[in-house]
Amino acid sequence: MTGFLLKDLRDLSVMVIHAPDRDGSALVEHLRRIGCRVEAHWPPPEDIPAVVDILFVAIDRDIHRKVKNLLRRANDGPAVIAVVDYENPATLQLVLETESLSVIGKPIRPFGLLANLVMARNVWLQRQGLRRQITKLEQKLAGQQKVAKAKSILMETQGLPERAAYESIRAQAMAKRTTMVEIANAIINANDLLSFRPNRE
Repeated sequence: MTGFLLKDLRDLSVMVIHAPDRDGSALVEHLRRIGCRVEAHWPPPEDIPAVVDILFVAIDRDIHRKVKNLLRRANDGPAVIAVVDYENPATLQLVLETESLSVIGKPIRPFGLLANLVMARNVWLQRQGLRRQITKLEQKLAGQQKVAKAKSILMETQGLPERAAYESIRAQAMAKRTTMVEIANAIINANDLLSFRPNRE
């Protein structure tokens, strides 16, 4: 799996949700110095643009509910990096609720910022890769279940042995230059249609 490289920093779009105080200004300045494209917002916006790769968010109880709703609406959203004042149980709970991939503390300093940025992006990319793999596996399993159901229909309706039923589906798929899943769906739909019995009152 290809990871995030330092040369890719200039391609990153970063959103910062932080009050425009000394720490907020320092964070934006350091990120721009690294080479990122940065937009700062305060208070939190209504939506996160799809182009945003990294979101730095201040852990602030006053805006926490709004931030959680914002992240919930951002389906498949960016990697989140929390910006914290304190390391106490209450603060860490808020960090966990934002599903942050990394944490930086205040006062904002250049040291560690680059490492947290790269690590959060790498973890996010790996997570996306795993999600794609899971989706492919789920689709493959669903397809196998469709073929198995179609095979059972042919075995029952045509009296075919299991191997012959499978070969029949495969042969039709090859002849029509389509997938076995498509043929299986056609067999299942046809069987449902032929088996339909309207309710008679």
